[in-house]
Amino acid sequence: MPASTPVAPRPTSPDKENGGRSKSTSTDTAATSDTAVTVTDPAMVKRAVKAAALGNAMEWFDFGVYSYIAVTLGKVFFPSDNPTAQLLSTFGAFAAAFLVRPIGGMVFGPLGDRIGRQKILAITMIMMASATFAIGLIPSFATIGMWAPALLFLARLVQGFSTGGEYGGASTFIAEYSPDKKRGFLGSWLEFGTLVGYICGAGLVTLMTALLSSEDLLNWGWRIPFLIAGPMGVIGLYLRLKLEETPAFAAQAAEDKKLAKQAAKQAAKEKKAAPKPEKPSLRETVLGQWRTMLLCIGLVLVFNVTNYMLLSYMPTYLTEQLKYDPTHGLLVVLGVMVFMMCVQPFAGLLTDRFGRRPVIAVGCAGFLVLSIPALLLIRQGSLAAIIPGLLVLGLLQVCFTAAMPSTLPALFPTKTRYGSLSIGFNISVSLFGGTTPLVVTALIGATGNLMMPAYYMMAAAVIGGVAVFFMTESARRPLPGSAPAVETEEEADELRRELSRAS
Repeated sequence: MPASTPVAPRPTSPDKENGGRSKSTSTDTAATSDTAVTVTDPAMVKRAVKAAALGNAMEWFDFGVYSYIAVTLGKVFFPSDNPTAQLLSTFGAFAAAFLVRPIGGMVFGPLGDRIGRQKILAITMIMMASATFAIGLIPSFATIGMWAPALLFLARLVQGFSTGGEYGGASTFIAEYSPDKKRGFLGSWLEFGTLVGYICGAGLVTLMTALLSSEDLLNWGWRIPFLIAGPMGVIGLYLRLKLEETPAFAAQAAEDKKLAKQAAKQAAKEKKAAPKPEKPSLRETVLGQWRTMLLCIGLVLVFNVTNYMLLSYMPTYLTEQLKYDPTHGLLVVLGVMVFMMCVQPFAGLLTDRFGRRPVIAVGCAGFLVLSIPALLLIRQGSLAAIIPGLLVLGLLQVCFTAAMPSTLPALFPTKTRYGSLSIGFNISVSLFGGTTPLVVTALIGATGNLMMPAYYMMAAAVIGGVAVFFMTESARRPLPGSAPAVETEEEADELRRELSRAS
C-alpha cells in the first residue's frame, strides 16, 4: 500500500500566523505544488513510529546503562585512588561521544536530505549497535592497560558519530509521516522509546546489582547490557529496511527531478550543457536559516539539560553525593521513568489540542520555580521526600519529551529539514546536554554546593523560555515545505472545500 495518496487540486490560503507560509506547499508528486493534500496510510504510519522509536530506545538503552553503571565502569577502565577523579574520567568518556555528534549531524543530516531519510537511519542503526556491542568486548585496564580506556573512547566516538544522525532523522521521519492533527501524539512515541530504552537499561543494571556480587559485577557482569545491543540492532535494522521513504521527501525528490528535466530541456534548446541538479549545501542548511537554528539550539538546550540531569545524573547524585544505597536509588529513578512513560502519550495529545508553545512554556516555568524545592526534597534522603521531588522533575520533563519531537521538525523546510535539525540539535546536545553530568559533578566538587543541579536546570529554563517566546506555533498545521496531511479522503475533500471558500 502506498504511504500516501494525492487528492484532487484545491487552492491554498496563506497562514499569516506562520510567517506568511502557505498552508499547502508540497504534494506527493510535486514538492512545490500547492494543489494536493497528503492522505496518510495508518499502517505505514504505525510502522514508521515503531521503527523510529526502537532506534531511539536502543540509543538510550546504552546511555541508561552507561549512566547507571558509571561507578563500576570507572573501576574497570579508570583505576584511581580518588573516587571523584575516577567518576569524572568515566563521565568524560560519556561526554566524548557528544563532542563528535555535531560532526555526525553535519555528515548524516545533509545526506538524509539528499539520498533519503530511510537509508541514513538504517546506516546509523548499524553503527550504533556495533559500537555498543564492541564496548562489551573491551578488556579491562588490568588486562591491557591504557588500551582499555583508549578503546572505550573510540567506541564512544563511533556511537556519538552515528547518533548525530539518529534523533534528527527519527523525529523527521515520524513528523513527515504523521497527519497534521496527530503529529504531537505520534511524535511523543519517539520519546516513549527513549524512556523504554532507559527503563530496560536501568532495570537490567538494577537487577544485576541486586543479584550479582560486587566482584562478579566488576569482573564480567557489566558486559551483559552492552552485548545485548547486538540482537537489538538487528531487529531495529530489519524494521527500518522495511519502511518506504516519507511522503514529504518523495514529493521533494519528484519536484527536484521535474525541475532538473525542465532545466535540461531548456539547456538543450539553447545548446548549452545541462546543469547539475542542485542539492542543499551545508551553507544553506546552516547559515541560510541561522535564526531558526538558534531557536532550535535554545529549545534543545532546556530539553536536554533537564533530561540528562534527571535520567543520567540523578542516580549518581543519590549515590555519590547523598550516600544513598545504590540499588534503592536506581529503583526510585526507575519508578519515576515508568511514571513518565505512562504520562507521555497523553501529554502528546495535549500538544495537539492546546499547542506546542503552551506545553513547553509550562515546562520552562516549572523548572524555574520548582527546581530548588524539588532538589531540597531529594536532599532530605528519605523515600517519602525523594520520590515526590523526582516525580515533580519527571512531570515537568514530560512537557519537553512530549512536545519536542513534533516541534523541532516543524522549524525547518522539507528541503533541509533533516540536515538543519540534526546539526542544530547535536550542537546544543554536545555543548549543553551530554556535558551536564560532567559539568555538575565538577561544579559540586569545586564549590561543595549540592544545590548546583537545581541552579543549572533553572538557567536552562530561562534560555528555553526565551526560545518559546520567539517560536511559532506549529500544532495542527502542515510542515513547512509540505502539503497538508490528513487521515482520510473525506478530511481531504473537506479541507479542499474550506480552502476553496476561503479563496
